[in-house]
Amino acid sequence: MPRDATTVSKNMSKIHSKDTSIELLLRKALWHKGYRYRKNYKVLPGSPDIVLTKYKIAIFCDSEFFHGKDWEYLKLRLEKGKNPDYWIKKIERNRARDSENDKKLLFLGYTVIHFWGCDIKKHTNECLQVIEETIWDNTMSKIYDDNSYI
Repeated sequence: MPRDATTVSKNMSKIHSKDTSIELLLRKALWHKGYRYRKNYKVLPGSPDIVLTKYKIAIFCDSEFFHGKDWEYLKLRLEKGKNPDYWIKKIERNRARDSENDKKLLFLGYTVIHFWGCDIKKHTNECLQVIEETIWDNTMSKIYDDNSYI
């Protein structure tokens, strides 16, 4: 179905990088569980969508398209679509930037978690469980390190 530039522009203008529906869903669930966080924390590389500063956990809520879920399959689809050079280059850049930011965050001592939007929407409780297990692991690791006699 061909679309004119005005329609495409209008649709693209509706896509936001902050306070997306998937972010709001996960933040609301965290808040109801009693976890306090910072959102779009610019102090850290990549401005993670949610940061649990107390536990040094950075969480990214990634959309499937712009962050390249199932990249090899998506890339084949993009090659057949409109303006494939632009979209493939853009998504590969996004993926490379995500990887670089993850490395920087790990270097700063943060645990990095990425969730796909579809997982947040369909399996919010499982996403919360992953976060809580990470909190537990980080807490136990810190206790072990503090009591270490090495």
